[in-house]
Amino acid sequence: MISPKLIELEHLQYLHLASIDFNGSQIPDFIGSLTNLKNLSLHSCHLVGQIPSSFGNLMQLQHLDLSYNQLQPENLNRLGNLTKLQHLDLAYNQLQPKNLNWLPALSSLTYLDLEFFNFNGSQFPNFIGSLTNLRYLCLSDCNLVGQIPSSFGNLTQLQHLDLSYNQLQPENLNRLGNLTKLQHLDLTYNQLQPKNLNWLPALSSLTYLDLSGANLSTVLDLALINFNGNQFLDFIGSQTNLRNLSLYSCNLVGQIPNSFGNLSQLQNLGLAHNQLQAENLNRLGNLTQLQHLDLSYNELQPKNLNWLPALSSLTDLYLSGANLSTVFDWPEAVLNKLPKLVDLRLDNCSLPPPPTPILSTTLYKTKSSTSLAHVLLSNNHFTSSIFLWLSNYSTSLFSLDLSNNNLAGFIPDFTRNMSSLRDLDLSNNYLTGFNPDFPGNISSLWYLDLSLNNLTGFIPDFIGNMSSLESLDLSENQIEGANPNSFARLCNLRALSLQTNHLSEQLSKFVQLLPRCAQNSLKFLDLSENALAGSLNNLTSFSSLRDLYLYANQLSGKIPESIGQMSQLENIGFGFNQLSGKIPESIGQMSQLELINFIENSLEGVVSETHFSKLSKLFILELSSNSLVLNFHSDWVPPFQLYSIALGSCKMGPHFPKWLQTQNYYAELDISNAGISDIIPSWLLSNFRNADVTVEYEYQRRLDLSSNQIEGPIPSTLSRVYYLDLSNNHISGSLSFLCASADMSLTYLNLSSNSFAGELPDCRSHLETLIMLDLSNNTFSGKIPMTIGSLFQMQTLKLRSNRFVGELPSSLKNCTSLEVIDLGDNKLSGPIPTWLGVSFKNLVILMLSTNHFNGSMPSQLCHLTHIKIMDFSMNNISGSIPKCLNNLTTLAQKGNPSLSSTHFFGGSTGIESIAPTNYDDDASFIWKGRMQTYKSTLGLVKRIDLSRNRLTGEIPGEITHLVGLISLNLSRNQLTGQITPEIGNLQSLDSLDLSRNQIDGGIPTSLARIDRLSFLDLSYNNLSGKIPTGTQLQGFDPSVYGGNPQLCGPPLKKMCADRNEKIDLSNQEDKDELITLGFYISMGLGFAAGFWGVCGTLIFNRSWRYAYLKFLNGLNDWLYVRVALIKRQLKLAHA
Repeated sequence: MISPKLIELEHLQYLHLASIDFNGSQIPDFIGSLTNLKNLSLHSCHLVGQIPSSFGNLMQLQHLDLSYNQLQPENLNRLGNLTKLQHLDLAYNQLQPKNLNWLPALSSLTYLDLEFFNFNGSQFPNFIGSLTNLRYLCLSDCNLVGQIPSSFGNLTQLQHLDLSYNQLQPENLNRLGNLTKLQHLDLTYNQLQPKNLNWLPALSSLTYLDLSGANLSTVLDLALINFNGNQFLDFIGSQTNLRNLSLYSCNLVGQIPNSFGNLSQLQNLGLAHNQLQAENLNRLGNLTQLQHLDLSYNELQPKNLNWLPALSSLTDLYLSGANLSTVFDWPEAVLNKLPKLVDLRLDNCSLPPPPTPILSTTLYKTKSSTSLAHVLLSNNHFTSSIFLWLSNYSTSLFSLDLSNNNLAGFIPDFTRNMSSLRDLDLSNNYLTGFNPDFPGNISSLWYLDLSLNNLTGFIPDFIGNMSSLESLDLSENQIEGANPNSFARLCNLRALSLQTNHLSEQLSKFVQLLPRCAQNSLKFLDLSENALAGSLNNLTSFSSLRDLYLYANQLSGKIPESIGQMSQLENIGFGFNQLSGKIPESIGQMSQLELINFIENSLEGVVSETHFSKLSKLFILELSSNSLVLNFHSDWVPPFQLYSIALGSCKMGPHFPKWLQTQNYYAELDISNAGISDIIPSWLLSNFRNADVTVEYEYQRRLDLSSNQIEGPIPSTLSRVYYLDLSNNHISGSLSFLCASADMSLTYLNLSSNSFAGELPDCRSHLETLIMLDLSNNTFSGKIPMTIGSLFQMQTLKLRSNRFVGELPSSLKNCTSLEVIDLGDNKLSGPIPTWLGVSFKNLVILMLSTNHFNGSMPSQLCHLTHIKIMDFSMNNISGSIPKCLNNLTTLAQKGNPSLSSTHFFGGSTGIESIAPTNYDDDASFIWKGRMQTYKSTLGLVKRIDLSRNRLTGEIPGEITHLVGLISLNLSRNQLTGQITPEIGNLQSLDSLDLSRNQIDGGIPTSLARIDRLSFLDLSYNNLSGKIPTGTQLQGFDPSVYGGNPQLCGPPLKKMCADRNEKIDLSNQEDKDELITLGFYISMGLGFAAGFWGVCGTLIFNRSWRYAYLKFLNGLNDWLYVRVALIKRQLKLAHA
């Protein structure tokens, strides 16, 4: 607090109190009594409230700085009395004045800074042009719209103008051409798309120009000005006084103009995030004064960098995103010829490893830059050979980033000469460990990131000698544990990340490896996704800890009451463990908490207001999948405002809890399976509109009310929710709410298992962002609308168990992103479209069961190379099974990469306006005779079900190539022929149903080799012979083979003719018991008698001979047929 005795200094002219903390108090009123003041600075003083009326007495004031406080707009007009004021800075307050009519009175102003003033979307105040003495004017980020007023042309003395971060239009920009003394012009991030910039050449005094973000494609530093795809304006080269030119994100295309070579005074050039080509890059070699050059993320693919050595003054070089794959001598051009280079960024440049001659040269020992401090080489194609070059490098390096390359094997001691190295990032490579002599000279490291590698074993002892280390990230490796010296001297450690490794010891034992000094300094600890066991005791010694993440381990026991002593904790994550007991009430005393995540444990008991008594900063509360009961008074007003609420499976019904109505800004709400029997209140959905979501993810509101007993219709107030799950309730009515707002951005919609009815509404323009649509288990009727084909981004479509009729809409083939189609249990008809196998290259699940589809199976279905589940059961499909099934690549491969079938969307995966998220598919189908639903293990299921149709012909042998099949059901058709002998190739089969067909022949012996088979049904066919002997086939119930009267052998009671016959599992041919030695003797005697008794006589009598031979030929034919039939019957009897 400033003493009021200052008033006694009646001659005081200069008072500078900047950065003194007034602790949220108002401006002292007595300051208005210091009437001789000429210079007053209250910058960054944590002042609030309004300007005191007494300020109007400071008639001599020439310099006033009130920036960076929290002042209110009341009494601003008092400043109009300060007519001698030359310098006025009101930037960064909470000022939203109704008018600034007092400003024209300050005609002596030369400096005016109103940055972050909220003009609330109004246009430029026209009177600004009357302040003709202004030399400095900043109206950045003031929420101004419209065009620059014509009066701006009167500010002819202006030297510095900043209008960035508004919504200005390009009209009247030419007025700026009158400001011929302008040296600094910043128009970044507006809505500028001018037709021309012909006024710019008049600003011949410009030294700083920023047009970034404007659509100008040929302009100076006007960040984010849209150049509308035009090439650079040639007159840029006429601005020969320019020292700073910034054209970031200006939609510039083409090449750099020749006139750029005239900008010989240029020191800073920023052209990043455009579409510039590599031609004329050599023109930049004329800019010998250049110190900062940023060409990142254009379309540059230069053949060489020969122009770079001319820029001998360069200190910062950013070429990120340029394609330098053919520039093999980049170390020579960049590092050996730029002696003043400090900051080098060549990330994502497709850089190849330096060739061997470059690696072995001694130039890097003698001539390389001694000033280079920061090197960013991530996202390239470097191999471990780069370490050889780095080992010879200078001692100047401060930070080195080689992440996301192809570094493999052991890490050599390449840092021996890098005594200044502070930050080292080798993450996302293929490194497996360290050479024995590794540690080198890196005891000065502050930051070490080795995450996302293949490190194994224990954390080496030399890590514990890095006494300066503040951040250590070893996450996502295969580390098994730590040694007693692994952390021995890490007394400055602030962040330790070991998530997703193979740590398997007791948690208490592991944390004791951290020295006492580290326990005091540590602020961030992440041990998630390991196999750590034991309890949560012995954590209170981490007195400075702010972030504690122990997700997905094997921790058990209770959360100790002593956790309340960890008063600095801000984020606490114990989710996905086996914790039990009650949540301690002491957690309500942890006033710094912002996040609580106890999801998926075995916690129980009552949660009351006491648990949240002092948690005013709580932002995220996640208690889902426990056995908790929330018991709050009906009039309870929580001390917090939550952003994310996850209370699934926490009982709080039967009505929606009233305390939720006090939460005005939540963006994610999960109160599924909460025992709620109520209608959806309008306030529940309207609160979503108030959520202050980030600009990056504009649509990230998520609502899950599934598995309750909610009734009534969905309120039409639903708006801008991107994830909506209302499944498993009693909600009724139509889906007209989907058409209520054109501002919807639904990506996930699950309304399954409700009481919806009627036809689907036509709201395609509102649903174009849908990724997942599940309307299963309702009573929707009518045809599937043709407009469904406009949902181009849809990956999952589930309309099972409704009353849809008609054929599949042909427009569905436009939804080429589909991976899951489940239309089962409807009344759909018509042939199976050929485009099903052509349009959906990524289809994994196709279920059309229990409909009225007819016709044959199109051969195009064999193009579904990713299919895992194909279910056409219970239709009227006829014809044969396609022989091309062996083309189903995924089914022809054993195993699965994941247990579940997970979809990722949002963020960088395709839909940029929503937060990255995911969902798991589920599917319901008949498995082993019963309807089953799979979700967590759906990824393991590979099945084909063509049962209950009218299929004919033989089972194609190609089906035995599908060695990944878990289930095959061809029952209740009209299939004929024999079971292919190669059926035993399907070693992964768990279920096989061929019942109720017309299959004949024997059961192949190879079937006995499928040892995983747990369900088999071959009943009601025409199978015959002996059931092959095997551990599986004799273990099934006899009914499995019922309805095949010619089958014999265990487990059937009917025994085969020769009970002692040994079964040959090698599939050898049976011996023919009819042909014996006696048979051949009798045959010889009969031949002799017949020849002399009959044939001899016939030699001499021609008519007898002809008649007898004719009879003999007929008899021979009859005997041949008879013998063949007898032989076949005998074979079948002994098979």
